[in-house]
Amino acid sequence: MIYFLSFIVVLGILIFVHEFGHFIVARKLGVGVTKFSFGFGPKLFGVRRGETEYLVSAVPLGGYVKLVGESDTEEVTPEQRERSFSNKPVWVKMAVVAAGPIGNLAFAVLVFWVVFLGGVPSLTTKIGEVVADSPAARAGIAKGDVVLRVDGETVATWEDLAARIRSGSPGKPLRITFRRDGRETTIPVSPEMREGRSLFGEKINEPKIGIAAGQEVVYQEIGVGDAFVRAGTETGKLVYLTGMTVVKLVTRVLPSETLGGPILIAQIAGDQARQGISPFAYFLGLLSVNLGILNLLPIPILDGGHLLFFSVEGLMRKPISQQARAVAQQVGLALILMLTALVFYNDIARLLSR
Repeated sequence: MIYFLSFIVVLGILIFVHEFGHFIVARKLGVGVTKFSFGFGPKLFGVRRGETEYLVSAVPLGGYVKLVGESDTEEVTPEQRERSFSNKPVWVKMAVVAAGPIGNLAFAVLVFWVVFLGGVPSLTTKIGEVVADSPAARAGIAKGDVVLRVDGETVATWEDLAARIRSGSPGKPLRITFRRDGRETTIPVSPEMREGRSLFGEKINEPKIGIAAGQEVVYQEIGVGDAFVRAGTETGKLVYLTGMTVVKLVTRVLPSETLGGPILIAQIAGDQARQGISPFAYFLGLLSVNLGILNLLPIPILDGGHLLFFSVEGLMRKPISQQARAVAQQVGLALILMLTALVFYNDIARLLSR
């Protein structure tokens, strides 16, 4: 039950944020909004406030905002013409379309800011595993040791320790100071070049001593301003990783089997919810970044596709023909349907393999 509830909460919040971005910018720039829907398909229930109907639809895997004059072929009354989307300047159209993904990215910054106000989580330098016949094993380092310094420089987190080891030279010993049973010991450990894998599964060679992190986490307290800066940095890092993931998938560096859909999201959301509010909130921010970036892809039907159309319209000083747009929309729909089928297949295959 917790997986289903977590999924609904995550999906509901992200859809609301995305569509609210379109909605609020459209309203601010004088574009009429007739519908604000959570979900697709048949209407379940709703309420009307002014010209806008707020409703919940049957299929909760998305949402939409219906604008006055959204299509060039839509009939608009003379009273509505001034508030028609199709009659607005190109920059207004682009601002309204871009507001959804930008809203997701801004929401991610807000979520990470709140998370980091409670402390920045980092793995400690406590060793969780030592690889057999590695430089660390031969030097006498053991599981449970806590590394304090490398070449006299204090290492407070596992990230600091890993960076110091990577900056070393093969064959040149590092003086590693660790604590075991309350006693400090300093020993020389010579890194070796060993093959590993990057975040995207690519083969890389770098200096290693053969240790792995434990599961011990420490929370470093930071101020309000520093937490906000860290939230922006974290969002930027995830934007880069999401973009690179798309590139690696297109270039087939990452296999398509790594993609996941609603079932995987529900599983991860439920697992994070069991761990606590902070991991769940971080996952929410991570998904918000993913949703924002993926919606900016230049695929017809997605916001990025519309932005591409309006960019061409701005350069040509006239809208793209309805026929060309209709063909592009059909191609975009086919791509989205194939991607949806693929992620559902991957999700079901993972369940069966378990």
